Amino acid sequence: MNGFQTDLPLHLFHHGENFKTYELMGVHPAMHQKKKGFVFRVWAPRAQQVSVVGEFNDWNESTHVMKQMIDGETFELFIPDLKNFDVYKYCIKTIDGRTIYKADPYAFHSETPGTTSHNASKVYELTEFPWTDQSYWDKRKHTNIYSSPVNIYEVNLLSWKKHEDGSYLTYRELATELVSYVAKMGYTHVELMPVTEHPFDGSWGYQVTGYYSITSRLGTPHDFMYLVNAFHRAGIGVILDWVPAHFPKDAFGLYEFDGEPLYEASQWDRMENKGWGTRRFDYGRNEVLSFLISSAIFFFDKYHIDGLRVDAVASMLYLDYDKNPGEWVPNIYGENKNLEAVAFLRRLNEAVFQFFPSAMMIAEESTAWPMITKPTNIGGLGFNFKWNMGWMNDILSYIKNNPVYRQYEHNKLTFSMMYAFSENYVLPISHDEVVHGKCSLIGKMPGTYEEKFAGVRAFLGYMMSHPGKKLNFMGTEIGQFKEWNYAEGIEFFLQQYPLHEKLSVAVRDLNRLYKTTPALYEIEDSWDGFEWLAPNDGDRNFLAYQRKDRNENVIVVLINFSGEDYTDYHLGISEGKYRVIFNSDSSKYGGSGISKKLVYTTKKTCSHGKEHSIVFNLPKLSCMYLEKINKI
Repeated sequence: MNGFQTDLPLHLFHHGENFKTYELMGVHPAMHQKKKGFVFRVWAPRAQQVSVVGEFNDWNESTHVMKQMIDGETFELFIPDLKNFDVYKYCIKTIDGRTIYKADPYAFHSETPGTTSHNASKVYELTEFPWTDQSYWDKRKHTNIYSSPVNIYEVNLLSWKKHEDGSYLTYRELATELVSYVAKMGYTHVELMPVTEHPFDGSWGYQVTGYYSITSRLGTPHDFMYLVNAFHRAGIGVILDWVPAHFPKDAFGLYEFDGEPLYEASQWDRMENKGWGTRRFDYGRNEVLSFLISSAIFFFDKYHIDGLRVDAVASMLYLDYDKNPGEWVPNIYGENKNLEAVAFLRRLNEAVFQFFPSAMMIAEESTAWPMITKPTNIGGLGFNFKWNMGWMNDILSYIKNNPVYRQYEHNKLTFSMMYAFSENYVLPISHDEVVHGKCSLIGKMPGTYEEKFAGVRAFLGYMMSHPGKKLNFMGTEIGQFKEWNYAEGIEFFLQQYPLHEKLSVAVRDLNRLYKTTPALYEIEDSWDGFEWLAPNDGDRNFLAYQRKDRNENVIVVLINFSGEDYTDYHLGISEGKYRVIFNSDSSKYGGSGISKKLVYTTKKTCSHGKEHSIVFNLPKLSCMYLEKINKI
């Protein structure tokens, strides 16, 4: 069929080394005996019989029976006269006599959940898209991502914005509205919560049934390519959430695919993720490795994405994750490490960087597992970024306190610098922090209505100047008080109210300042780019430090997290003149505007271990950036 040789791809598939298995398995256009059609291939090693069923044969399991391939585990069939969007499933006869119907694990397109009861796959020819993002990639290839600004806007495409009737914006509508919004706000990247097919909106996409299938709720695969292309033309990178840790137990999905555990682990202690009600992948099975690594490669290859944020890495690494004593079996060394998962993650990252050297591979990992972002050849897992969950937990715990009590937890502001350079970090304020009673970011802030906005502005000033790349969830930038609800759009109508609109302006200006100020992002891996000026003034909830770039340009950061205005504060600092480049308390941003001074000149007065100092006023709940402009 089209002269495609399957022996070597099958051999590599069974050895866990076929990283483009999507070119072998699934459905592909083909010619056979001068007839056009599609060839179907599926791996089901314990099946007694497999047939292709769909509307084209009235779901008759006897019409299109598949033949075993040379490996005896994979089934193949050519069917002529099919067309794009024809729906199908695999009908599998199990060894115990049951008949089960499964969606195609390698399908490129699927039925829209809820529109029928079939949950079927769709024939879809993934022809080449007319990409126009070459200039983006030319620039990207010459960019060192570690010393570049990365400011991520995390988005759930199903609920960022909706039509008045509650229907979703399509991928092509988002290519206009979302792309222009993200560009206007000054973000460098978007991170899309899972867009792979999933049956239940309330899973937020994290219970995946289509590891190669972009959700059809918003359009076709080519429509999603159109969206990615639009982001790239606007200079914005695209990161996808990807879920290799577990999958749901929907009957039509990967669950016991050929009647017995296949994609999931077969060991009693490794099969289930009890807390999530899902199945865990079998990382010791070569065909599963080919399936998962090919899924990752697929999105870089076919959809031109910039990176993957790998979900729930901790649940993969530990055999005792979410388990009580007696519910898990140690590895051969008597440890709680999942050795097969460790090997998988290393091979995953090696493969991605082999094919796509400029990729971003981001681990969502919540423990102290070492060397997450170190190379595999020295014992690391091979990611190039890791979410800093420790920083997130500490800072959110701190800001929820009334300023009167923050003095007792000042270490939560400073502790992150004890390990800030141990990994390449992303600082995440993600969707997980604004749901399930945790409150939105502004809802976490104590105080009056005005003080809550001031608290958000001060916090963002701290976050944007702290070492590490940045991530904020949609809605944070407008001060949405309601928690995120996957069934509703973000409340953009709030921007008609002054403080919400001014917060949006503050976020936009801060984003743009970050993106154009190398001192805030260029040196993230050592103390060369960071210096404490006043780390220990916890009694006053005050913090001061400076960031520096490779050309010795300096940004001084002053933060007052207290509920009191400070006047005539003496801060030791290097001799010179400093210009205010950001003041979160500006009336432009909804602040008091009482601090009018724009330039500070040091005086020869000792303070904080320095021979020179400046004297300034800093209103409550505010952050100020000073740029050093010259030496005296």
